[in-house]
Formats: sequence, structure tokens, C-alpha cells
Amino acid sequence: MEFSSVRDTESEPRVKVLPRDEAREHLLTIADILAKALDTTVKIPGTSWYIGLDPLLGLIPGIGDVIANLIGTVILGLATRLRLPRIVLARMSLNLLINGTVGAVPFVGDIFSIWFRSHARNAALLREAAMKPDRETRTDWFYVGGIISGTVVLLLLMIAFMVWVVFKLWGMLSL
Repeated sequence: MEFSSVRDTESEPRVKVLPRDEAREHLLTIADILAKALDTTVKIPGTSWYIGLDPLLGLIPGIGDVIANLIGTVILGLATRLRLPRIVLARMSLNLLINGTVGAVPFVGDIFSIWFRSHARNAALLREAAMKPDRETRTDWFYVGGIISGTVVLLLLMIAFMVWVVFKLWGMLSL
């Protein structure tokens, strides 16, 4: 009886893969271009601030922030394609979540998007993690834990504020 360790290569899909460094640099460049378009395209005259498509799309009621965050998820997709650690993907997802949550508040959310620049943060995280051989650290886990805790606290405060506003309005209308 003879056993063969030869695999059937005919059934495996053939994919042309770019050399690793060239492909990685190409994906990082795409992330940088998207981040610049979404966060820092145009300089606000007389200031050192830049705005991009994210806060401008946020001015469209209801759907603008959704569109901006959907475009921003392309950077997250590039991170998964580069097989970054899950902790980095979690940090990037939280940046998008924070931007989308606060961005949903009219006007204030747009100003927050100009300041927070979630897409530029994600592009920087992507570049940093893609270049490190040891990509996961304890600091990353503490950062994500802090962001999650802070997000939950902010969400609860926002809910409490909205309930307070509703009760105040209800009290004014019932008089």
C-alpha cells in the first residue's frame, strides 16, 4: 500500500498574487487616499483646520453619516485583507462607531467629525500595524477597553439627556 502526499492542484483556484511588499504598499496608499478624501481634503481659510467629505456628507440629514461611514469601512476592509490583528480591527471599528454615533447629532456631529478624523486615525493604525512584526500589545487591549467603557458612558449620558429633554418638553406642553 502506498500513500501519496501530493495534493490535487488542479482543483485549487489560481490567484495571481502581487509581491508581498508591493501589494501591502498599494493597499496602504489606497487607505491614505481614502482617509485624506474623507477627512482632510480642503483647508478652511484662515485656520489650520482641514475638512473632507465626511463632515460635508454629514450635512445631509439621515443618510450622510451612513454614506461617509460606509466609505470609511473600505479602510477596515483593507485592514482585514492585510490580515491585521483583531485588536487593531476592533480599534478601527470603534473609531467608526464613535464617529457614526456622534456624527448622527446634527451640526455638533459634523464639528466632531472635523476634530476626530476617524478615517485618518484608521489609516494611521493600518499603516502602523502593517509595518510591525509584532502587532498586538497589551496597550492595545487597554485602549479598546477604555474606548468601549467611554462609549457606553457617553451613550448612557446621551440617553439620559434625551429622556430629560422629553420630560421637560412634556411638562411644558401639559401645562
